[in-house]
Amino acid sequence: MVQFALHGYPGFLADQRETYRTDSCYTVDTLTELRSELGAQQSLCLLLGSDAFAQLNTWHKWTELFGLAHIIVMQRPGQPLGNILAKADPALLHEYTTRMAPSPKVLHESSSGHIVVLNIPALEISSTDIRQRCIAGKNIHSLVPDAVAHFIQHNPYTTC
Repeated sequence: MVQFALHGYPGFLADQRETYRTDSCYTVDTLTELRSELGAQQSLCLLLGSDAFAQLNTWHKWTELFGLAHIIVMQRPGQPLGNILAKADPALLHEYTTRMAPSPKVLHESSSGHIVVLNIPALEISSTDIRQRCIAGKNIHSLVPDAVAHFIQHNPYTTC
C-alpha cells in the first residue's frame, strides 16, 4: 500500500527490508544499512508520530539514530508535542532541545542529527473508517491516493 501511495513522489522510498526480515528488527539496523548504501553525505530522514517520538528513549540503541538520520516528528492537531514531552525521559528531552533545528531547510545542509517538528493537517481519516467503507462498498477516493483506492477496489479480499 505504501508503494502505491508514494507513486508519483520520486523523492520518497518505501523500503521493504524490514518486511522480509526473519530475525529481530530494529530501526537503528535498518538506518545503518541505508546509510551504508546511500553514503555519509546523503540527507536521510526518519518520520515519526509525536507519540512514537515521546517513547524513542525505549528503542534499541536510540541515541545512535541521530548519527544516522534526521528525525521529523509529525505533530497531530490538538496534541502539541510539548504536552506529550512533559512526561518524557530527561535524556530524550535533552536530545530534543539540543538537536531541534531552526527550520526544515537545515535538513538539506547535513546528513543527520537534527529534529524538526511538523504539523499534520487536521484530517478526519482513520484506517478503521476506510476498512468499514470498503466493506460497505462506499467510495474511498477522497480518503486515500487514487492508486491505493484502485488497488483496494481490485483486491478487496486481501485489503479489507
